[in-house]
Amino acid sequence: MTGPLVDPADVPEWLAPLVERAADIGPRHFGLPRSAPPADARRAAVLVLFGEGESGPDVLLLRRADTLSAHPGQVAFPGGALDPDDAGPVDAALREAVEEVGVLPAGIRPVAALPELHLPFSGFRVTPVVAHWREPSPVAPVDPAETAAVARVPLAWLTDPANRFRIRFDHRPATPGFHVPGMLVWGFTAGLLSGLLDLGGWSQNWDRGDVRGLDEAWRAAEEADDF
Repeated sequence: MTGPLVDPADVPEWLAPLVERAADIGPRHFGLPRSAPPADARRAAVLVLFGEGESGPDVLLLRRADTLSAHPGQVAFPGGALDPDDAGPVDAALREAVEEVGVLPAGIRPVAALPELHLPFSGFRVTPVVAHWREPSPVAPVDPAETAAVARVPLAWLTDPANRFRIRFDHRPATPGFHVPGMLVWGFTAGLLSGLLDLGGWSQNWDRGDVRGLDEAWRAAEEADDF
């Protein structure tokens, strides 16, 4: 099932537009082709967990360990492949968040399941699960060999035009990027995040002509001030 999982009227006012519009989008909204995944594409899910802290609404991101063989050091949402025991993408996304950053599921309410996104370069078909963090709990890397850092990033930081640009990597078309203190958000995660900011009505006008190489973008993230 994709689309809203709850009545949009039952979530905070700032989150309601995203939940309401979740039924009306497809992969192209996130910059991905509407291509059918091959039969052997593995199912996966990520948890897009929105909460509200001292700086207003925020979203949970993690940075993968630098020693991992796949996507080392990259920023991601909690998530991974579906296990045989998972009831579906929602169950998988919550399980992965518990395993990676130690969230308490009792305080989390899944509110929307977005369309399945096919990632040809990794062989996965990923369902993003949007959730409201009704009762936030402390989070931290559960296994430092897999997760290097965890951060609740204010939406106000992500929507600030000064923190947005596009990244060109390996002769591919430029894609969205964000710099967060100590983190560079790019690739699939940045594309999904950019689409979600638009969907929620939170985006501000930003300079899409600001295109940076990956090394330059990393330096900007390392030099960014704290929230």
